Amino acid sequence: MQIMAREDLDLGALNHALSSAQISKDKEPAAPSYYSNEDDAGGLQITCFTEVVNDTTFHFQIMRLPKQIYAWIGCNSAKLGHLYAAAPMRPNSTVGVTSILGGASDNTGSSIARRLVLKTGLNIILACNIPKNSPMIEADAEKLLVQKLISLGYTRPKAEGLSS
Repeated sequence: MQIMAREDLDLGALNHALSSAQISKDKEPAAPSYYSNEDDAGGLQITCFTEVVNDTTFHFQIMRLPKQIYAWIGCNSAKLGHLYAAAPMRPNSTVGVTSILGGASDNTGSSIARRLVLKTGLNIILACNIPKNSPMIEADAEKLLVQKLISLGYTRPKAEGLSS
């Protein structure tokens, strides 16, 4: 019973946090939101979708926060997996990536996080549970995620990308 009470307490806190957040009802903004400082003042846009490619089921969640994007990729399950943070570094326009949770000897996902920074110009928090040593699955997942980010207007035009 003590475990149930703890879970209820955690869910209550989560429900309170989500209910007080400003969540946009528009799934696809008309213009890229990182161009406008007004969009960075608040608001949270959440997009969830599932795709099946080559008998592999990918689950995605994208949260557009002020000046950053949180993305989660689930491969055949809804586990969190490894968690990475990536950000543009100044003054030399490179990208810094670090593992926050897991992933010390497994860099699956860190390269996706790095490329997402290059495509968006924003800080990226990426969680993924893509199997280790599965480059084709990783490529499929990244392709689907980038396509969705483009359709949502979260990427910058190619001419404005950071040099890689």
